[in-house]
Amino acid sequence: MNTEAHHLLGAYLLGGLDAGDLQAFEAHLQECGQCRRELSVLEKVPVVLDTLPVPDAVALTVAPGGPDRLPAADPAPLLRKLARRRRTLRRRWAALAGTAAAACLALGLAAGPLLARPPQPDATYSVQAANGLQFSIDLARKTWGTELAVNGSSLPQDGTLSLWVRDRAGGEDRACAWTATPSGRVRITGATPVQLGSISSVELRDGTQRAVAVVSVP
Repeated sequence: MNTEAHHLLGAYLLGGLDAGDLQAFEAHLQECGQCRRELSVLEKVPVVLDTLPVPDAVALTVAPGGPDRLPAADPAPLLRKLARRRRTLRRRWAALAGTAAAACLALGLAAGPLLARPPQPDATYSVQAANGLQFSIDLARKTWGTELAVNGSSLPQDGTLSLWVRDRAGGEDRACAWTATPSGRVRITGATPVQLGSISSVELRDGTQRAVAVVSVP
């Protein structure tokens, strides 16, 4: 294991690497199984840090001996810088998710087999309507937000269908969109920067933006 590259893992996890170090560390990840295992274990740490106010994060750096044992450098500016950089990275992930949604729109059901569902979702919900519509969704926590794996049958057979995520503050985000298929079936994966704990519901909408299925998230 390259110990010098291994020391970059924490900064990589928090989105604190510049472009050169980021490229070098991601190349290192391809060859270092230990770093990949540690990254998998620590993946949810940034989600916790996102909810922690900067003063509380600074307090974590105080040595057990008290304030006189504080590091010489003030960590607050660094924490704020990393927080800004993480927000920028999340916006980039959201843009990438939008690009993926555009590809889904063109490919429809044909794209389904190419999109892998998460092996162990953090939550699974399903609805079944009297008209035969069946709709299930797996939600998986990610450092950048939530991945949504959809499996549906007896869906509307024309127009455009889309998956919308509503957060607990009343905002909404389109996670995926696709062209309806003659079979009424779809298996597709979408993404949203909204964290799983902040999702209040997921809606399947038709081309007129009418909700044809709603999943409420407790």
